[in-house]
Amino acid sequence: MLSRMSYGEKLFQWFAMALIVAMCVLMLYPFLHVLSISMSTYKESLRIGLHLYPRAISWDAYENAFAAGDIWLAMGNSVFRTVIGTSLSIVLMSFGAYALSKKHLPGRYFFTMVIVLTMFFSGGLIPSYLLIKALGLMDSRWVLVVPTLFNTFSMMILRNFFMSLPVELEESAKLDGANDIRILFSLVMPMSKPILATVALWTAVAHWNAWFDALIYISDHKKMVLQLYLRKLIIENQDQEMQSIMLQATGGAKMTAETVKAAVLMIATIPIVLVYPFLQKYFAKGLMVGSLKG
Repeated sequence: MLSRMSYGEKLFQWFAMALIVAMCVLMLYPFLHVLSISMSTYKESLRIGLHLYPRAISWDAYENAFAAGDIWLAMGNSVFRTVIGTSLSIVLMSFGAYALSKKHLPGRYFFTMVIVLTMFFSGGLIPSYLLIKALGLMDSRWVLVVPTLFNTFSMMILRNFFMSLPVELEESAKLDGANDIRILFSLVMPMSKPILATVALWTAVAHWNAWFDALIYISDHKKMVLQLYLRKLIIENQDQEMQSIMLQATGGAKMTAETVKAAVLMIATIPIVLVYPFLQKYFAKGLMVGSLKG
């Protein structure tokens, strides 16, 4: 293909490839640096310079990070929030998107405009806090799930995808006696795996990385999510949390605070990164098709 291009087109192709490689290196190096520090021995972690790989491997930071009981509580809360929140969001947003995709729905245009309006205007932090308090969700794990069940942008993407499906398939299902609920679960959703996987990935990443709502709505230490635990350990640099981990060092292991922070950071990052390869084949197709029809 390159042989058929002009000199200017080849030059542009090489420039674009070089730019992409440079961006990949810039994004990949911080990850490799933190991974290397987390797996390094005490002496290696103190070395000044590039850390692309650990020259002397030690798993002490991970062993002692996992030995702390708080990190297991925080991880369990994050897993609960991500799994339950994503599952409920997909089901409820599919209900709304399927209804709005029907041209015969009374007031369809009005309801769509009202829902889209929420993408540009929100109630604000204080009214939201007062609403959560009035609903009795304060200091509950469900406060991390219920307020985020609907995402307007994701629901519009689902709606556009549902509108692109052949109407004849639904009409034939109705002739066989299927109602709208049966059609949604048995026909529409199985045909919409690409967009459902895409929206599920967005929702899961948002839940896994969220920490601010847990900070303002939850005061019970046992209900803290993993990202909030990571924030307290790294950003707020709480000496008590760090000392409680380092004092539990097994076998007289010697670690630096930066090694422990890097290990906790990798523990919080790797799970969600491992999800991407399984959903990658659906991601591009779902995003492209879901954004075409308005």
